[in-house]
Amino acid sequence: MIVLQICTIVSRHGGSTKIIKRSSRKMKKANILIVDDNRSILSTLEMLLKPDFGLVKTLSSPKLLLAELDTGDYDVVLLDMNFSAGINSGNEGIFWLERILEHKPGLSVVMITAYGDVELAVKAIRLGAVDFVLKPWDNQKLVATIQSAFRLSTSNKEVWRLKRKEQQLVNVINRSEPTMVGSSSAFVHMLGLVEKVARTDANVLITGENGTGKELVAREIHRLSGRCDKVMVTVDMGAMAPTLFESELFGHKKGAFTDAHTERIGKFELADGGTLFLDEIGNLTLPLQAKLLSVLQNRTVIKVGDNVPIPVNVRLVCATNGIPETMVANGSFREDLLFRINTIHIEVPPLRKRGNDVLELARFYLAKYSHKYNKEALKLTEHAAGRLLAYHWPGNVRELQHAIERAVILADNSWLSPSDFVFRPSSGSLGNTPVLESTLEEMELLLIKQNIEKFSGNMSLVASKLGITRQTLYNKLKKYDL
Repeated sequence: MIVLQICTIVSRHGGSTKIIKRSSRKMKKANILIVDDNRSILSTLEMLLKPDFGLVKTLSSPKLLLAELDTGDYDVVLLDMNFSAGINSGNEGIFWLERILEHKPGLSVVMITAYGDVELAVKAIRLGAVDFVLKPWDNQKLVATIQSAFRLSTSNKEVWRLKRKEQQLVNVINRSEPTMVGSSSAFVHMLGLVEKVARTDANVLITGENGTGKELVAREIHRLSGRCDKVMVTVDMGAMAPTLFESELFGHKKGAFTDAHTERIGKFELADGGTLFLDEIGNLTLPLQAKLLSVLQNRTVIKVGDNVPIPVNVRLVCATNGIPETMVANGSFREDLLFRINTIHIEVPPLRKRGNDVLELARFYLAKYSHKYNKEALKLTEHAAGRLLAYHWPGNVRELQHAIERAVILADNSWLSPSDFVFRPSSGSLGNTPVLESTLEEMELLLIKQNIEKFSGNMSLVASKLGITRQTLYNKLKKYDL
């Protein structure tokens, strides 16, 4: 509430009148709800409290209490302990105290009773009451108690507001989107492992080539875990400067170093109760690996410029595009750290080993980008589908996603043909597989893929070149999950 005070000053020298507006902020007065079966007490309290507080409402029965809390914006409730004649146990007051706090968490409740009992007072405060006043009360002490309860109620309301805001933010960050697309045996096997692991708190190491979707796998683990109502914090270790490692992960105190103008909360502390995803962990230097290992062993972090350990409870998920055993063998990664982060190892298969998932993903991204760029639902021609299947996708799912987005943006009609896509030369793909080291099935698969790519997905020409019928060709495509 803003109150404007207007002062009129008449100048003796210039004869003019100046009006100066000076504003002062008037603090909000507490709204009080009093619940007592003694009407004379209600009248007395109402007269006592009205001069110092805002709305003062009285109820002679607690049966209307919860409904009144819904209709009014109350800051403090003064609640009697006993309402039934001849019963002085205080159980009625305890019952309604619990109902109030269930209904309005954070609301300040002050208990009042004529029957002073230390154990009852302790019980009420343990259950959430902020204070306990005996009848007859001291007026000044009662007003001071209510004012203190009001300040606590204001603070609690702000905390609950921030918690609701945090939960909404968590829901947005962790929103479930159908981005884990695929039905190939390799992909389904990986998802089965993800579902088993997600229900535990075990540390997980995700490996796979660039662009395979390691972060999506990490998010799926978090989404299916018992920590899904908390945030998942992602840190790209490959993009982090070594000098900022401790500040970013553990936080720092104000003045800990030059430019540390404010205190910083580290990523471990931000992820407390949730999941911490360290992407490209293989890029860490050995000294930084030692610092990370210490935190994982002690489950505490110490901010830069401080010496007080802060307990943290995080579920750690890491990812790398390297081969962990090779990194340990060549001395670039600590074996003891690998043991810590590698309780469960999940390998994300490259797109070239996921068969018909290529088309499932292509259709998923077609729908997504058609909607994004306000285009009618686009479809793939048979030749384009065949070309997508035959391509080796060195950039994996990320490359497919970008290829589809580019094709949608540049599309002039509702059908996408092979010419709408840009493919890299197939060197380094299956075409480099040594023939003498291949099985008959691998050679047959390679031959089919090469001809699909050569004839741009024209299955009639592919079948003719291979000397088989179209039906036989389709049977083989099904066999090899193409």
